[in-house]
Amino acid sequence: MRRRSPSSFFSIFFFPSSPRSLSPSSFFSRFSSSLSVMSPAREAGNGDSQSRVTVIGSGNWGSVAAKLIASNALKLPSFHDEVRMWVFEEVLPNGEKLTDVINKTNENVKYLPGIKLGTNVVADPDLENAVKEANMLVFVTPHQFMDGICKELSGKITGAVEAISLVKGMEVKTEGPCMISSLISKQLGINCCVLMGANIAKEIAEEKFSEATVGYRESREIADTWVQLFSTPYFIVTPVHDVEGVELCGTLKNVVAIAAGFVDGLEMGNNTKAAIMRVGLREMKALSKLMFPSVKDSTFLESCGVADVITTCLGGRNRRVAEAFAQSGGKRFNLYFRVTSTAYS
Repeated sequence: MRRRSPSSFFSIFFFPSSPRSLSPSSFFSRFSSSLSVMSPAREAGNGDSQSRVTVIGSGNWGSVAAKLIASNALKLPSFHDEVRMWVFEEVLPNGEKLTDVINKTNENVKYLPGIKLGTNVVADPDLENAVKEANMLVFVTPHQFMDGICKELSGKITGAVEAISLVKGMEVKTEGPCMISSLISKQLGINCCVLMGANIAKEIAEEKFSEATVGYRESREIADTWVQLFSTPYFIVTPVHDVEGVELCGTLKNVVAIAAGFVDGLEMGNNTKAAIMRVGLREMKALSKLMFPSVKDSTFLESCGVADVITTCLGGRNRRVAEAFAQSGGKRFNLYFRVTSTAYS
């Protein structure tokens, strides 16, 4: 029998269809028991028994991550109240610096307007200063900037530091692809977990129910700490012992979403789009296992897998870009405006 090529395009797993009518409050309470896991504090680099967290990145997803973490840092005694957020400094049209506005208004007016981040979030434009006392680093920047950020931090991370990457993408180098978690671990010499899932930032910012997956490589205890730090009644996080599988799901689903956007733009219908999503998930699985044979089949049933494919193919930015491109007949004219004007609707 001829083996199927793992690169022909990117399995869907059909959940049992047993819909229930649940009110939002009962739906949230159904999952709230998963938030009871408590992990001990880890000693920060400055000798503090409380964990200190720095979010590296301040776009819409980075700002939402800071909001989630800040709300939990105030409640959990094992974490220091203050959450630092590194901001790539920008000057707003009114002449004010973005970091000053965030610290004054408690709001990222450029990337997440209308959402309060938490009074304990402190914006810092100095990357080295932002991470100085932290022993938990949350990376959430565009993937193309990660190599430069890691080089800038190289040799400046000391003590027992843990990292987690929310970056959906990979570095493609001449010697082959490099996962962002591996880049962080190699350049900074620290363990790095990942968090991926069906996570449209604006919906989470508005506290609409969502799920995510933490992929870990070494310690389940560390994974549980990250779960504790991110989990809220409206944002449920599940740990999975499969860093590569979780991270590749967050990367490859964007390719499937582009194909789904082409289908929408060409008005090919929902049946075609469903087929694209099914075949796309199957090929994501095949390519992931070709790159890393240790990747688990079950990972593709988590939020990082099938759920992220669905939400990105329905409402993600990559789908919108592809749809606009197809509708314009492959022309780039006014494409940026058409996508960004509806990106958060």
